[in-house]
Amino acid sequence: MISLQQILDIFQGMRVRDIIDIVIVAIVIYQLFSMIRETRAEQLTKGIVVLLILTKLSEWVELFTINWILSNAMTVGTLAILIVFQPELRRGLEYIGRSSFFTKPLIEIRGESLSEIVEEMVEAVASLSRQKIGALIVIERKTGLNEVADTGTEINGFISSDLLINIFIPNTPLHDGAVIIKDDKIKAAACCLHITDSDDLDKGLVTRHRAALGISERSDSISIVVSEETGGISIAESGSIARHLDVKTLRQILLDMYKPEESNQSLFARWRPKNEQKDE
Repeated sequence: MISLQQILDIFQGMRVRDIIDIVIVAIVIYQLFSMIRETRAEQLTKGIVVLLILTKLSEWVELFTINWILSNAMTVGTLAILIVFQPELRRGLEYIGRSSFFTKPLIEIRGESLSEIVEEMVEAVASLSRQKIGALIVIERKTGLNEVADTGTEINGFISSDLLINIFIPNTPLHDGAVIIKDDKIKAAACCLHITDSDDLDKGLVTRHRAALGISERSDSISIVVSEETGGISIAESGSIARHLDVKTLRQILLDMYKPEESNQSLFARWRPKNEQKDE
């Protein structure tokens, strides 16, 4: 057992750089746990910790066969962990890449009137909602969506309500799929999205909503969904979806999206308590 004197000796021998080292490691560990909290990765992490404890216990009590099996399982498991945690690792690297040090806010990239662009999108969504025409619009932010856009038809046209409405008119060539918007342009239409893997969702969420959740889990994009059954407007961000939004709320969310101070924050913060259906 470590005595009090030994503990004091440890602290007395610490240098300023050691304290800095410990603080940095603590911050990194805290950020990692914040990223995986309330996700499937949290349960996997608990399982790994249990295996580590069992491996050490089997070594102490000299259960050699069990220790050999667990030790080799952990060695091979290193590669398995990289595969299992691939979505979380990708999300973490994208988070680093999206930091303000590497990117510019959208408002600095373009000189056009943001309110005009937002109004065109809001007008289109409001019209589609009134007509109960299904739609899925994905707005690219800092994570590039070129691989998604490549699955559809290139448009590369300036955002207008008429163009958006015409794309989603039933039985037209581009109506089935998602529209990708980048900056002030409609980048592509009829794009294919991977649906969310989560099973813990409201049964009322159909394919469009699940596709919107799927792309929000893999990027920092904002997805707008119009239900063809009810005409309801929903928005998905960071694996969460808010439903039954009105036009005023939609407009405010889109305006906030282009604000530099909001670029690294969740747009759900103001109205999440009333409208959120979280993908947990």
